Amino acid sequence: MASGRSPRAVVPTFNLAGIERLRFTPEALAGIFLGKVTKWDDAAIAEANPGVKLPAIALVPMHRSDGSGTTYIFTDYLSKVSPEWQRNVGRGTSVNWPVGLGGKGNEGVAGLVKQTPNAIGYVELIYALQNKLPYGDVRNRAGQFVLASLESVTAAAAAAENMPDDFRVSITDPPAAAAYPIASFTWLLVPTRIADAEKGAAIKKFLEWMLSDGQSFAAPLNYAPLPLAVVTRERQALSKIAVGGS
Repeated sequence: MASGRSPRAVVPTFNLAGIERLRFTPEALAGIFLGKVTKWDDAAIAEANPGVKLPAIALVPMHRSDGSGTTYIFTDYLSKVSPEWQRNVGRGTSVNWPVGLGGKGNEGVAGLVKQTPNAIGYVELIYALQNKLPYGDVRNRAGQFVLASLESVTAAAAAAENMPDDFRVSITDPPAAAAYPIASFTWLLVPTRIADAEKGAAIKKFLEWMLSDGQSFAAPLNYAPLPLAVVTRERQALSKIAVGGS
Protein backbone atom coordinates (compact mmCIF):
# COMPACT_ATOMS: atom_id res chain seq x y z
CA MET A 1 0.00 0.00 0.00
CA ALA A 2 1.05 3.62 -0.45
CA SER A 3 0.92 5.46 2.84
CA GLY A 4 0.96 9.19 3.58
CA ARG A 5 2.87 10.46 6.59
CA SER A 6 3.56 13.90 8.07
CA PRO A 7 2.79 16.76 5.67
CA ARG A 8 5.68 18.96 4.55
CA ALA A 9 6.11 22.31 2.80
CA VAL A 10 8.28 23.27 -0.17
CA VAL A 11 9.18 26.96 -0.12
CA PRO A 12 10.62 29.48 -2.60
CA THR A 13 13.83 30.62 -0.92
CA PHE A 14 15.99 33.48 -2.10
CA ASN A 15 19.19 35.46 -1.56
CA LEU A 16 18.54 39.15 -2.14
CA ALA A 17 20.62 41.73 -0.28
CA GLY A 18 18.63 43.66 2.30
CA ILE A 19 15.34 41.83 1.70
CA GLU A 20 14.05 39.24 4.16
CA ARG A 21 10.41 38.82 3.15
CA LEU A 22 8.72 38.66 -0.27
CA ARG A 23 5.39 37.64 -1.69
CA PHE A 24 5.15 35.38 -4.74
CA THR A 25 2.13 34.82 -6.96
CA PRO A 26 1.69 31.54 -8.84
CA GLU A 27 2.26 33.47 -12.08
CA ALA A 28 5.57 34.85 -10.81
CA LEU A 29 6.89 31.44 -9.70
CA ALA A 30 5.91 29.80 -12.98
CA GLY A 31 7.38 32.73 -14.92
CA ILE A 32 10.69 32.56 -13.06
CA PHE A 33 11.23 28.87 -13.71
CA LEU A 34 9.96 29.13 -17.29
CA GLY A 35 12.59 31.80 -17.89
CA LYS A 36 10.04 34.52 -18.61
CA VAL A 37 10.57 36.52 -15.40
CA THR A 38 14.26 37.35 -15.51
CA LYS A 39 14.78 40.35 -13.21
CA TRP A 40 13.92 40.94 -9.58
CA ASP A 41 12.03 44.15 -10.36
CA ASP A 42 9.81 42.46 -12.97
CA ALA A 43 6.17 43.53 -12.59
CA ALA A 44 5.21 39.91 -11.81
CA ILE A 45 7.17 40.22 -8.55
CA ALA A 46 6.97 43.95 -7.89
CA GLU A 47 3.17 44.23 -8.04
CA ALA A 48 2.83 41.71 -5.21
CA ASN A 49 5.40 43.58 -3.11
CA PRO A 50 4.44 47.26 -2.95
CA GLY A 51 6.93 49.33 -0.98
CA VAL A 52 9.78 46.85 -1.44
CA LYS A 53 12.76 48.28 -3.36
CA LEU A 54 13.51 45.44 -5.74
CA PRO A 55 16.76 45.75 -7.71
CA ALA A 56 16.81 45.83 -11.51
CA ILE A 57 19.18 42.87 -11.67
CA ALA A 58 18.93 39.38 -13.12
CA LEU A 59 17.64 36.66 -10.82
CA VAL A 60 19.36 33.30 -10.78
CA PRO A 61 16.98 30.30 -10.61
CA MET A 62 18.16 27.15 -8.81
CA HIS A 63 16.58 23.69 -9.01
CA ARG A 64 17.31 20.09 -8.11
CA SER A 65 19.72 18.25 -10.42
CA ASP A 66 18.63 14.84 -9.08
CA GLY A 67 15.22 13.20 -9.09
CA SER A 68 13.30 14.00 -5.92
CA GLY A 69 9.97 14.18 -4.20
CA THR A 70 10.63 17.87 -3.54
CA THR A 71 10.78 18.50 -7.28
CA TYR A 72 7.60 16.50 -7.80
CA ILE A 73 5.74 18.63 -5.23
CA PHE A 74 6.98 21.88 -6.76
CA THR A 75 6.28 20.88 -10.36
CA ASP A 76 2.91 19.38 -9.42
CA TYR A 77 2.00 22.77 -7.98
CA LEU A 78 3.28 24.66 -11.04
CA SER A 79 1.36 22.30 -13.33
CA LYS A 80 -1.86 23.12 -11.49
CA VAL A 81 -1.43 26.90 -11.51
CA SER A 82 0.19 27.40 -14.93
CA PRO A 83 -1.23 25.86 -18.13
CA GLU A 84 2.00 26.81 -19.90
CA TRP A 85 4.08 24.94 -17.35
CA GLN A 86 1.80 21.91 -17.59
CA ARG A 87 1.99 21.97 -21.38
CA ASN A 88 5.73 22.55 -21.79
CA VAL A 89 7.35 21.02 -18.70
CA GLY A 90 4.85 19.06 -16.62
CA ARG A 91 5.22 17.34 -13.26
CA GLY A 92 7.72 14.72 -12.22
CA THR A 93 10.50 13.81 -9.82
CA SER A 94 12.85 15.04 -12.55
CA VAL A 95 11.95 17.42 -15.40
CA ASN A 96 13.70 19.30 -18.18
CA TRP A 97 14.10 22.70 -16.58
CA PRO A 98 13.86 25.59 -19.05
CA VAL A 99 16.36 27.66 -17.02
CA GLY A 100 18.50 27.56 -13.92
CA LEU A 101 21.40 25.84 -12.20
CA GLY A 102 21.08 22.45 -10.54
CA GLY A 103 22.07 21.36 -7.05
CA LYS A 104 22.00 17.84 -5.62
CA GLY A 105 19.53 17.36 -2.79
CA ASN A 106 17.70 19.96 -0.76
CA GLU A 107 21.01 20.71 0.92
CA GLY A 108 22.65 21.32 -2.47
CA VAL A 109 20.00 23.79 -3.61
CA ALA A 110 19.98 25.55 -0.23
CA GLY A 111 23.77 25.82 -0.40
CA LEU A 112 23.70 27.26 -3.91
CA VAL A 113 21.07 29.83 -2.98
CA LYS A 114 23.00 30.83 0.14
CA GLN A 115 26.27 31.38 -1.73
CA THR A 116 24.80 32.94 -4.89
CA PRO A 117 23.67 36.57 -4.77
CA ASN A 118 20.25 37.19 -6.39
CA ALA A 119 19.40 33.48 -6.43
CA ILE A 120 16.00 31.86 -5.99
CA GLY A 121 15.26 28.18 -5.53
CA TYR A 122 12.86 25.73 -3.91
CA VAL A 123 13.63 23.55 -0.88
CA GLU A 124 11.82 21.84 1.93
CA LEU A 125 11.02 24.29 4.71
CA ILE A 126 13.45 22.71 7.19
CA TYR A 127 16.41 23.39 4.85
CA ALA A 128 15.54 27.07 4.52
CA LEU A 129 15.34 27.31 8.31
CA GLN A 130 18.57 25.40 8.93
CA ASN A 131 20.47 27.59 6.45
CA LYS A 132 18.85 30.80 7.76
CA LEU A 133 17.53 31.59 4.28
CA PRO A 134 14.48 33.82 3.79
CA TYR A 135 11.51 32.25 2.05
CA GLY A 136 8.42 33.75 0.52
CA ASP A 137 4.71 33.92 1.18
CA VAL A 138 2.83 32.30 -1.72
CA ARG A 139 -0.61 33.35 -2.92
CA ASN A 140 -3.00 30.43 -2.61
CA ARG A 141 -6.11 29.56 -4.59
CA ALA A 142 -8.26 31.63 -2.22
CA GLY A 143 -6.18 34.71 -3.08
CA GLN A 144 -4.36 34.88 0.27
CA PHE A 145 -0.59 35.23 0.62
CA VAL A 146 0.40 32.52 3.10
CA LEU A 147 3.75 31.78 4.70
CA ALA A 148 4.66 28.12 5.22
CA SER A 149 4.10 27.10 8.84
CA LEU A 150 2.83 24.10 10.79
CA GLU A 151 -0.63 25.67 10.84
CA SER A 152 -0.79 26.51 7.13
CA VAL A 153 0.55 23.09 6.09
CA THR A 154 -1.97 21.38 8.38
CA ALA A 155 -4.69 23.43 6.69
CA ALA A 156 -3.46 22.13 3.34
CA ALA A 157 -3.47 18.54 4.63
CA ALA A 158 -7.12 18.94 5.61
CA ALA A 159 -7.86 18.94 1.87
CA ALA A 160 -7.22 15.18 1.98
CA GLU A 161 -10.48 14.40 3.82
CA ASN A 162 -11.65 12.29 0.89
CA MET A 163 -8.37 10.42 0.53
CA PRO A 164 -8.61 7.35 -1.73
CA ASP A 165 -7.99 3.86 -0.37
CA ASP A 166 -4.45 3.78 -1.79
CA PHE A 167 -3.63 7.13 -0.09
CA ARG A 168 -2.33 8.63 -3.34
CA VAL A 169 -3.55 12.19 -3.17
CA SER A 170 -2.15 15.59 -4.06
CA ILE A 171 -2.70 18.48 -1.64
CA THR A 172 -0.94 21.18 -3.68
CA ASP A 173 -3.08 24.23 -4.51
CA PRO A 174 -5.85 23.42 -2.00
CA PRO A 175 -8.94 25.66 -1.71
CA ALA A 176 -8.78 26.64 1.99
CA ALA A 177 -8.03 30.31 2.71
CA ALA A 178 -5.48 29.46 5.44
CA ALA A 179 -3.69 26.73 3.46
CA TYR A 180 -0.12 26.98 2.23
CA PRO A 181 -0.30 25.92 -1.43
CA ILE A 182 2.97 24.01 -1.98
CA ALA A 183 2.61 21.11 0.45
CA SER A 184 2.48 17.34 0.32
CA PHE A 185 2.49 14.23 2.44
CA THR A 186 5.67 12.25 2.96
CA TRP A 187 5.18 8.80 1.44
CA LEU A 188 6.03 5.23 2.39
CA LEU A 189 5.45 2.18 0.22
CA VAL A 190 4.50 -0.79 2.40
CA PRO A 191 3.81 -4.34 1.15
CA THR A 192 0.29 -5.63 1.81
CA ARG A 193 1.82 -9.00 2.76
CA ILE A 194 5.16 -9.46 4.55
CA ALA A 195 6.34 -13.08 4.51
CA ASP A 196 8.95 -12.73 7.29
CA ALA A 197 6.84 -12.75 10.45
CA GLU A 198 9.47 -11.12 12.68
CA LYS A 199 10.23 -8.39 10.18
CA GLY A 200 6.55 -7.83 9.46
CA ALA A 201 5.69 -7.47 13.14
CA ALA A 202 8.53 -4.95 13.61
CA ILE A 203 7.40 -2.89 10.63
CA LYS A 204 3.81 -2.80 11.81
CA LYS A 205 4.91 -1.84 15.32
CA PHE A 206 7.06 0.96 13.93
CA LEU A 207 4.23 2.26 11.72
CA GLU A 208 1.84 2.24 14.67
CA TRP A 209 4.38 4.26 16.68
CA MET A 210 4.62 6.74 13.79
CA LEU A 211 0.84 7.18 13.87
CA SER A 212 0.73 7.65 17.66
CA ASP A 213 3.65 8.82 19.80
CA GLY A 214 5.77 9.54 16.74
CA GLN A 215 3.46 12.35 15.68
CA SER A 216 4.76 14.47 18.57
CA PHE A 217 8.20 14.54 16.92
CA ALA A 218 6.89 16.12 13.70
CA ALA A 219 6.41 19.72 14.81
CA PRO A 220 9.93 20.23 16.28
CA LEU A 221 11.28 19.16 12.87
CA ASN A 222 8.92 21.61 11.09
CA TYR A 223 6.69 18.88 9.71
CA ALA A 224 2.97 19.09 10.38
CA PRO A 225 1.18 16.33 12.31
CA LEU A 226 -1.28 14.21 10.35
CA PRO A 227 -4.95 15.17 10.57
CA LEU A 228 -6.93 12.80 12.81
CA ALA A 229 -9.07 11.63 9.89
CA VAL A 230 -5.92 10.55 8.00
CA VAL A 231 -4.50 8.76 11.07
CA THR A 232 -7.77 6.81 11.38
CA ARG A 233 -7.60 5.74 7.72
CA GLU A 234 -3.94 4.78 8.08
CA ARG A 235 -4.66 2.58 11.10
CA GLN A 236 -7.41 0.80 9.18
CA ALA A 237 -4.98 0.08 6.34
CA LEU A 238 -2.26 -1.00 8.78
CA SER A 239 -4.57 -3.58 10.33
CA LYS A 240 -4.95 -5.23 6.90
CA ILE A 241 -1.25 -5.88 6.33
CA ALA A 242 -0.74 -9.64 6.45
CA VAL A 243 2.33 -10.91 8.28
CA GLY A 244 3.91 -14.35 7.89
CA GLY A 245 1.22 -16.98 7.45
CA SER A 246 -1.58 -14.68 8.70
